[in-house]
Amino acid sequence: MNPTPEEITSLVGREVYSNNGMFVGEIEDVRLDLDAQAVTGLALAELNRELFAGRVDGGSGIIVPYRWVRAVGDVVLVNDIIERLETNDEEPEKGSGQRAT
Repeated sequence: MNPTPEEITSLVGREVYSNNGMFVGEIEDVRLDLDAQAVTGLALAELNRELFAGRVDGGSGIIVPYRWVRAVGDVVLVNDIIERLETNDEEPEKGSGQRAT
């Protein structure tokens, strides 16, 4: 059974949390691949200042790859990879190579 489709714009304004419940930011916009007709990223603003301290300027945001999204509901849950960036700055996780900035 397929759920009723929603407008992409309904994502704007939703809060984003990691799997572990840490607030990441708020969706300000979405990045689309028009050829594939797919969402490829979420542009976040109102970022968690502690999580991104020293990485992102106060007025800037980030784009989270949509493949990191685990669930979409009243809030959006993403993989805890963002939290791991904070503690694993010098050495990327094996097989990862992705960075949030």
